[in-house]
Amino acid sequence: MSDTPARLLNLLSLLQTPREWPGSELAERLGVSPRTIRRDIDRLRELGYPVQATMGAVGGYRLVAGTAMPPLLLDDEEAVAIAVGLRAGAGHAVVGIEEASVRALGKLLQVLPARLRHRVGTLNNATVPLLSGDGPTVDPDDLTLIAGAVTNHERLRFAYRAYDGTGTKRLVEPERLVSVGRRWYLVGYDLDRADWRLFRVDRLSEPFATGARFTPRPLPAEDAAAYVAGKLHRPSPSGTVVATVHAPAELVRQRFRPGDSEIEPIDGHSCRLRSRSDSLEWTAMRLLSLDRPFEVHEPPQLREHLRKLATRAAHAAGGAG
Repeated sequence: MSDTPARLLNLLSLLQTPREWPGSELAERLGVSPRTIRRDIDRLRELGYPVQATMGAVGGYRLVAGTAMPPLLLDDEEAVAIAVGLRAGAGHAVVGIEEASVRALGKLLQVLPARLRHRVGTLNNATVPLLSGDGPTVDPDDLTLIAGAVTNHERLRFAYRAYDGTGTKRLVEPERLVSVGRRWYLVGYDLDRADWRLFRVDRLSEPFATGARFTPRPLPAEDAAAYVAGKLHRPSPSGTVVATVHAPAELVRQRFRPGDSEIEPIDGHSCRLRSRSDSLEWTAMRLLSLDRPFEVHEPPQLREHLRKLATRAAHAAGGAG
C-alpha cells in the first residue's frame, strides 16, 4: 500500500479496535514492511494519537487514553448507531447531556455520507422513544440545524408562536441553545427588533439557515445560561404560583423542579407551593397530575385557566355519556 495517507487511516482504524496488534501482523495486513509500520506509528503519535508499544514475544501496538481526544474513525454501523443514540440523548432529560448530544450530532451528520443519513432517518422514523414525564417535544432535526447555525455564526429564519398564540416570522443571529429541564431555548439577537430575545424551540417551526454569516455581538449577560435564567426568573404573565396542596411535601417535590419551586410542609398531609413558570399550561398539568386536592391562591390567570380546563373536561364527559 503505497498511498501514505490511506495507509495511515487504515492503520488507525485497526488500532482503534480494543486489542494489541503485533507489528508483524499490522505489516502483513497493510502489505508493508515492519519498518514502515514503525514510521507510521511515529506519524500517528505526532498527530496526537497516543499509541503505546509493548516489548517482548507478545508485545505490539495499541491505542490508549491520552490527554486529548483525537478524531475517531467509524465504520458505517458504528456511525449510524452513534447518530441514533445522540438523537435519543438530545430528547431526554439527562442533566448536562442534551446540548452536548446536539453539538455532537450536528458534527456527525455534517460528515455522514448520504446513504448513512438515509439509514439514520429510517431508523428514527421507525422507532419511538419512551420519554420520562411529559412536556413539549422538539424535532431533533430542528435542533441540529439550529446548532449548526450557532456554530457557523449563520443567520436563522423561522416562524415563531408566542405564548398567546400569535405567529410571527423572525430573522435572528443565533447565539446559543440552552436546555432547561425538559425545554430547549434559543438565545439570539432579533434583527427586526434590534434586541436580544429568548425563544422556546418547541414554539419554533420551519427553521432555515440563510447562509449569511455574522459577527457575534456581546451578550448582555455573563453567558447564555445566565441570560436564560434571568429571563425565566423575572416576573412573567404567569406570575408566581402560590397554592396549597393537600399532599405530603415530598410527593410535590417529585413533580416540580427544585430550582423553580419552594415547597414548605404545613403538616404531614399538606404543603404550600411557591413556583415560577413561563407556562400556565405546564403548571396546571403538574398540579392536576398530583391527583390530590389543591387550592390556587395566585395568580388569577392560573385559576381562570383551570376553570376553562374543568369546563372542557365536564363537556367531554357529558358528551361521552
